[in-house]
Amino acid sequence: MAREYGGTQSHHQLEAKRRRLTWILGVSGLCILFYVLGAWQATPSTRYDLYTKVGCDNSTATSDNSVNAAPNNSLTNLDFTSHHQVPIDSSRAVNHFPACDMSYSEYTPCQDKVRGRKFPREMMKFRERHCPAKEEQLLCLIPAPPNYKTPFKWPQSRDYAWYDNIPHRELSIEKAVQNWIQVEGDRFRFPGGGTMFAEGADVYIDDIAKLIPLTNGNIRTAVDTGCGVASFGAYLLKRDILTMSFAPRDTHEAQVQFALERGVPAMIGIMGSQRLPYPARAFDLAHCSRCLIPWSKNGKASLYHIVLFLSLYIYILANGFFSLGIDGLYLIEVDRILRPGGYWILSGPPIRWKKYWRGWDRTAEDLKQEQDTIEDTARRLCWKKVSEHDDLAIWQKPINHLECVKMKKAHETPIICKSKDPDSAWYRNLEDCITPLPDVTSANDVAGGELLKWPDRAFAIPPRLSRSLVPGINVDRFLEDNELWKQRITHYNRLVTPLRSGRYRNIMDMNAYIGGFAAAMLRYPVWVMNVVLSNSNPDTLGIIYERGLIGTYQDWCEGFSTYPRTYDLIHASGVFTIYQDRCDITSILLEMDRILRPEGSVIFRDTVELLVKIKSITDGMRWKSQIMDHESGPFNPEKILVAVKTYWTGEAINKQP
Repeated sequence: MAREYGGTQSHHQLEAKRRRLTWILGVSGLCILFYVLGAWQATPSTRYDLYTKVGCDNSTATSDNSVNAAPNNSLTNLDFTSHHQVPIDSSRAVNHFPACDMSYSEYTPCQDKVRGRKFPREMMKFRERHCPAKEEQLLCLIPAPPNYKTPFKWPQSRDYAWYDNIPHRELSIEKAVQNWIQVEGDRFRFPGGGTMFAEGADVYIDDIAKLIPLTNGNIRTAVDTGCGVASFGAYLLKRDILTMSFAPRDTHEAQVQFALERGVPAMIGIMGSQRLPYPARAFDLAHCSRCLIPWSKNGKASLYHIVLFLSLYIYILANGFFSLGIDGLYLIEVDRILRPGGYWILSGPPIRWKKYWRGWDRTAEDLKQEQDTIEDTARRLCWKKVSEHDDLAIWQKPINHLECVKMKKAHETPIICKSKDPDSAWYRNLEDCITPLPDVTSANDVAGGELLKWPDRAFAIPPRLSRSLVPGINVDRFLEDNELWKQRITHYNRLVTPLRSGRYRNIMDMNAYIGGFAAAMLRYPVWVMNVVLSNSNPDTLGIIYERGLIGTYQDWCEGFSTYPRTYDLIHASGVFTIYQDRCDITSILLEMDRILRPEGSVIFRDTVELLVKIKSITDGMRWKSQIMDHESGPFNPEKILVAVKTYWTGEAINKQP
């Protein structure tokens, strides 16, 4: 009996266990099923495209060569408004921003011609950056010209631009003989000509390649001073050389605007009284083709300097504290931004003056004196003259300063600076002393470290990191950052028009850090302007240049040195966290609207609270936007705001009653 009872009890227990196991498995299966269904519904299956075209009356408008698509309703539209009551504490935030008058269509806030007249003409100070005070900043949206069209895609844009986008014929008339630009019906054509390369930029560059190596990967970053419409930089691109072109906003209307419309990197800039906004040892090559920069002038010597120099002569020799000042101050600045072993190319006056002096409307004596001064300054900078052939003269900077230090016994000026921060370049006055190169132990060592050839240098460890010259960033952090941005760019391709489509060409990274975003974009037909904040600590722009990328310093409380409508995509990672307590974020957003093309996109990465605040402002700027999940999933506190600037023009505004 006991055994029968025991057997009956075991059978009931086994059945109960089976029922409990079945129940657990069933409930678990349902949970997994609903989780998978929920995840599937929340995952972006197609790109996020918000391109719409609206006029001021919210009616649909159209433009040539543009993309129309409805928002993708399959994506989750994250709405935090009812849960995050964030007050917009900016006194300047408004519900709707009006359009500016059409006279502001090409407004450049920090290079305004009217404001510039208030400043001295000495050393071109009136053409340098002079930004408006807070109370002078515009609270309106810069309008596009009537009939504005989406620019040609690269590489066609190198040779063509729509006339309606930059309605200026001045250059086609003033530079007709030099073949810079031609008007053909409703478009401009850029034949690739220049003042000193009438046969075209390709032929000119080929002539340079016969004198120095351009195609073996040693030369990757270049700077073109006084670039015109940037044909030199445009044609260097097919040789894998990325050029930072700059020119002032002057009587030749819209040179830099033409360059950017072509899809070529460029900035408004000038060699005046201040350093160029680039770090030391940034460029492999510097170029001037009749750029009208007074290379032989602008020494800083004065009577005061001379008297002080003579009275403190012994102290000066002992400490190297003060320099007499020499002509050639701008060459000293070129030396600062040139990489060890880098080249400086000069064509035009005074090169080959014996042949051309009559056509240049200058005396032979004047031109000879100018060239002699340039040659002397180059020697004092320890440069070596590589070649002077036909219209070209080329010098090379030494790979280190071992021999240069010895030469200073013969050439006392310019002395080598005692400055501890050669990269400092934001509103920093020029110095009449040689920027020192990092120490070396052998005459064959490259100061600061030798770079790999392009394209290997893009992902190789930059010397500034391998030598621990940038505090707070190590090799492991560099490698992690590269992998992180590869993942993020893959995610971005799901959120916006795919990057390989050609929809984007000019891209800006507003907070570039060490250039991981730009490096991950190298596979696409784009270029990236890497912006490092002017007060960034550590300063990482030198790392970016060592990777073979380009960029500039910038304070986002001020305007950027570019024309309106010059970027297709802006990337802003953590920018507003940094600036929320420094200046009005509405001003930053209005500046982003100014430089963004109609139907251009913006990707914000920041906290939910800030993104909600940003969205409430951009809604009044005629942008369409959605807050999206982080690439790691919905539980990450950082979110992504994807926005698109809608299409509208000044013409539509003027038709309103």
